[in-house]
Amino acid sequence: MTSSGVRTPGGVDKGNRGVDKVVLAYSGGLDTSIILRWLEETYGCEVVTFTADLGQGEEIESARAKAQAMGVTEIYIEDLREEFVADFVFPMFRANTLYEGEYLLGTSIARPLIAKRLVEIAAETGADAISHGATGKGNDQVRFELGAYALNPDITVIAPWREWDLGSRQSLLDYAEEHGIPVEMKRGTKSPYSMDANLLHISFEGGPLEDPWNEPASEMWRWTVSPEQAPNEATYLDLTYERGDVVAIDGTPMTPAGVLAELNRTGGANGVGRTDIVENRYVGMKSRGAYETPGGTILLKAHRAIESITLDRGVAHLKDELMPRYAEMIYNGFWFSPEREMLQAAIDSSQHWVNGRVRLRLYKGNVEVVGRESEDTLFDEAIATFEEDDGAYDQADAEGFIKLNALRLRTLARRAARAAEREAT
Repeated sequence: MTSSGVRTPGGVDKGNRGVDKVVLAYSGGLDTSIILRWLEETYGCEVVTFTADLGQGEEIESARAKAQAMGVTEIYIEDLREEFVADFVFPMFRANTLYEGEYLLGTSIARPLIAKRLVEIAAETGADAISHGATGKGNDQVRFELGAYALNPDITVIAPWREWDLGSRQSLLDYAEEHGIPVEMKRGTKSPYSMDANLLHISFEGGPLEDPWNEPASEMWRWTVSPEQAPNEATYLDLTYERGDVVAIDGTPMTPAGVLAELNRTGGANGVGRTDIVENRYVGMKSRGAYETPGGTILLKAHRAIESITLDRGVAHLKDELMPRYAEMIYNGFWFSPEREMLQAAIDSSQHWVNGRVRLRLYKGNVEVVGRESEDTLFDEAIATFEEDDGAYDQADAEGFIKLNALRLRTLARRAARAAEREAT
């Protein structure tokens, strides 16, 4: 590209945007390797790579060698698992968050953390811009960029999939060959799915799943055994809660990331956490995806159980009313918005008394609550008992309560009766 802004092959008119250094969310795979070279050629800029370990279960250190081989000198590789779970996943689960009643937001909740680090690294390295590999069809572009602009309103965001003319996997392979980018060809073993993984979930999209009628192939699943193949004996878990977060499993204290990793392992071994859904994307289309979220599925069930004995009814019901709005904010990329922070403050304030233990039974894909206890319980056996309560509750008190609540219903019924009499005459 020249200073006059001539369009480069696979590129866009750079004009005079003056981008000298870009921080790229880099995996070391085909797409981001091509983006790295494309950024250098199209913008004539230096590229800083950022690779995060969010618990995706893959060796990320290899990204360093790949970036070095492509001439990158500033390389960031970071283990963000604890921050991810403690500051993003756990706050979300305090709200019992589900998007459209089914999706545990495994992809959505990771994007604000990545956006945060991209912006921070840009500041540390003096970069003018950040870049990501999200396509122009998906939600991730929205989540990355809304997060980035919320943290630095003046940051430049480069989204190659919205700019270049590389529209197919073959065009990417051709570009890689033309530019000497090494491509690992694992013929016969490549997954037909587009996958995303972190400590909360693994998602599968594309390929055979693009037809919503097609049942996911059994060999697609990676973290969970099928419920049919799960052990014939149930597995029991005791989770200890402090202020709404799990701090120990079976009495053993664990870090937030340790908790989620262990629940993924145990849940997956028992066939827990598979979901197949069609969701409504923020960008305006429906998308079919299959998800494995064993640890999250357990956390959701257990958290509602400990709240059932420690939360006041009014607080619990208000939380349930607020949750869909909260879930939508996360799904749509508004983690750093004032409205999400406002709701988070309300949710977190509700968790002061959410302490105690929950006992779970995992069996062939199911998570059953079999026990819950807390020193801060609101469950009063003396009142709730079916046996003699020694005067703890005067059953006659219910009469006035019922008649007050029935007053408007009785009034409506009398009006209807009068109308029926008029019609009869």
